[in-house]
Amino acid sequence: MAKDYYAVLGVEKKATQEDVKKAFRKLAHKHHPDKGGEGDTFKEITEAYAILGDEKKRREYDTYGQSFAGGSTGSGQSGNPFAGFDFSQFQQGFGQGGVEFDFGDMFGDMFGGRGGQARAPRGRDISIDLEIPFKEAIFGTTRKVLIGKVSTCATCHGNGAKPGTELEQCKTCSGSGRVHEMRNSILGQFSSVRACTLCDGTGKIPKEKCHECKGHGVSRREEEITVAVPAGIDNGETLRLSGYGEAVKAGTAGDLYVKMHVKPHPTFRREGANLVMHLPVKLTDAILGITVPVETLEGKTLEVKIPAMKQPIELLRVRGKGIPLGGGMVRAESRGDLIIELEVALPHKLSSKARHAVEDLKSEGL
Repeated sequence: MAKDYYAVLGVEKKATQEDVKKAFRKLAHKHHPDKGGEGDTFKEITEAYAILGDEKKRREYDTYGQSFAGGSTGSGQSGNPFAGFDFSQFQQGFGQGGVEFDFGDMFGDMFGGRGGQARAPRGRDISIDLEIPFKEAIFGTTRKVLIGKVSTCATCHGNGAKPGTELEQCKTCSGSGRVHEMRNSILGQFSSVRACTLCDGTGKIPKEKCHECKGHGVSRREEEITVAVPAGIDNGETLRLSGYGEAVKAGTAGDLYVKMHVKPHPTFRREGANLVMHLPVKLTDAILGITVPVETLEGKTLEVKIPAMKQPIELLRVRGKGIPLGGGMVRAESRGDLIIELEVALPHKLSSKARHAVEDLKSEGL
């Protein structure tokens, strides 16, 4: 159903343009959100005047009804109740010489600005690189790093006040943490709301400033941070430490990102959840089979039985001696496997005795 804009402004259809303007000024002054009015009512009043205050749009409205009800105007402009609307005619309006249009109030329901809370400021994220040995990457470790960054003041604990002194109400924003600004534009005079820069939106300022941070609540200093490296982390992975980035007064600290660089190991390499190592096997051992001691990544010695090999290169699996899964390293079932690459090592030089022995094997068809 089309809105009755005449009823909204409380004027008759035969009212003059001057009567319409006077009615709008009176209602706008009464229902403006900055003066305690309802935002929805003010928007409806403004929408009505956007039509009836323009002679061409008023004629179209009188002829066709509500010309802006989801359609296009006679001039081809679509969905904009302020198209062609001259705000400058309000320059001789109320009080200080203009109508205050706070778009946060007028369109808050449409864009979520009215009902949402102001977002607290957030400090910058920072990133560092950390190199660790292969073994520490597999089983996890704890490292302490020294970082120079903006941190919460250790003297005043972030409130900017000298220890033992109190905070008082900010006189600039009267304790609200927000200030209104009036700006002139080609559309007229508009009001906007921003966080108070004097109190950083807190509404409080210190009576005496902290000597360490000069009242800012934060200061640049070196801070030691403990980084817990989980077991099984891979080369190139990044750890995120929430709240360990740079601090900001009256807000939340950013995050610290730690990119891991794992040094290669001389014996082991990683393949998924498994550890892989290469083990040369003598020709006779490959033929007859043998039990050999193998030192694991933890430094323990395992007695590994190598059966007679059927191929020059074979794989031998030792279960539960690989990479911890989910940070665990106690139960074998919570770890990957150790894969031993067995390769027959052919001799480079044979003694005469060894040569005769090989020739005997050859005569046997081997």
